[in-house]
Amino acid sequence: MLNFTVGPVMSDDVVRAVGAEQVPYFRTSEFSSIMLENEKLMKKFAKAGDDARTVFITGSGTASMEATVMNVFDKTDKVLVVNGGSFGHRFVELCQIHDIPYEEIKLEPGKALKTEQLAAYNNKGFTGFLVNAHETSTGVHYDMEMISEFCKRNSLFLVVDAISSFLADDFDMKGLGVQVMITGSQKALACPPGVSIIVLSHEAVERIEKHDVKCMYLDLKSALKNGERGQTPFTPAVGTLRQINARLKEIEAAGGVEAETKKIAELAQDFRKKIQGFPFEIVSESMSNAVTPLHPLHVSAYEIFIRLKNEYGIWICPNGGEMKEKIFRVGHIGALTKEDNTTLVDAFKDLQKRGLL
Repeated sequence: MLNFTVGPVMSDDVVRAVGAEQVPYFRTSEFSSIMLENEKLMKKFAKAGDDARTVFITGSGTASMEATVMNVFDKTDKVLVVNGGSFGHRFVELCQIHDIPYEEIKLEPGKALKTEQLAAYNNKGFTGFLVNAHETSTGVHYDMEMISEFCKRNSLFLVVDAISSFLADDFDMKGLGVQVMITGSQKALACPPGVSIIVLSHEAVERIEKHDVKCMYLDLKSALKNGERGQTPFTPAVGTLRQINARLKEIEAAGGVEAETKKIAELAQDFRKKIQGFPFEIVSESMSNAVTPLHPLHVSAYEIFIRLKNEYGIWICPNGGEMKEKIFRVGHIGALTKEDNTTLVDAFKDLQKRGLL
């Protein structure tokens, strides 16, 4: 199998070797050391402040999105949400579930957020801002510098879901004034799914300490307290956290976050160059390095997904709902190479030769 989805992605030999080991007992000093190292490297790669904290949730990215919304906002807030697709809409749903007052900026699929759209919300009494840095469903990567300036100007508490863009695109948490960054194990970290990660600024930690949350599992006060000794409140995905540790150390040894982002960017550029001339239209106004969203001009996007999977052993990322037949996505994260890009492009050529593209 050759996997070009955006999660779970291909894992390298180092990560898979750890996954093949027996899972150890975790209430030990050895596991605590691993977790403290995970926290240190996550803060470093996110470019968070020295006084930032990292929480590891055994749950998908949505678990950390929900944990964040319910732990840092309440009924006294007024939150602005960017809704440009499935994952922006998820933040809207979470605000509804947890009775957080909000307004949404609704964008058409594939459209970038513009300065003039934000300007309409200046000085309107908002206290928070929720955005997916990369709206994975459509491939749009938002201008985080623009959003940062808006939030600083309006003194907004900025929460960023960077689940699919972390490590793939430049991100300076402290410089951007981001209070919370969320990511997941199965994207550019290239580990199995099941762990999501929340990096919290000192201000975010203070806000969490003041909130009373009616939830046991997603209470971040408890997670932070246990994290001081390198532990979690409940049994975590021990094996995956050990794989994350191996992967973080591998990234550090290879030149850190800058080198990893450069590698992913080069893979994306290589693929986008190789597909020139194919009957595809790139649907995003502003792309992440993580994924290329494509609209096939003559055939169903979902049919291409099925044929590549069944006839070539290649997985691309399909879409759901209204975009199922219109858009598929090709990921550039995980243990992929430029040679793998060529393999996928050769499959496209074969489909074209067969009159199926």
